[in-house]
Amino acid sequence: MNRQLLLEQLQRHEGLRLKPYRDTVGKLTVGYGRNLDDRGISEDEAGFMLDNDIDLVEEELERMPLYLSLDPIRQVVLANMAFNMGMPTLLTFSRMLGALAEKDWDRAAAEMMDSKWARQVGSRADELSELMRRGEAPQ
Repeated sequence: MNRQLLLEQLQRHEGLRLKPYRDTVGKLTVGYGRNLDDRGISEDEAGFMLDNDIDLVEEELERMPLYLSLDPIRQVVLANMAFNMGMPTLLTFSRMLGALAEKDWDRAAAEMMDSKWARQVGSRADELSELMRRGEAPQ
């Protein structure tokens, strides 16, 4: 997986907040999209937690043979989605996962966009679906 690309995306998509806030579904969140009780953190702590959370997402994804069969860019797309919504919700994207198994990138991208998640995250979904379709990182 292209870890640097994922790190850059998650920093941009999640945004850095050093004090807790309520996210779009009302969860108390801090740092780079991390849910916590009401306490502040430093920028270094937020980066440390993000790195640890990426490790956890990658460990979960590496249990999926489908994930391991993908190129590094498409692995980043799944990791970004899993980070954002959690593995249980990602696994409900059965039509997208089916398209990935068939290496039908256009259909996988379309299935991503045809979801409540895409409507919630806006430009993040646009960017990730385009990466899914192309399989190439932006220059």
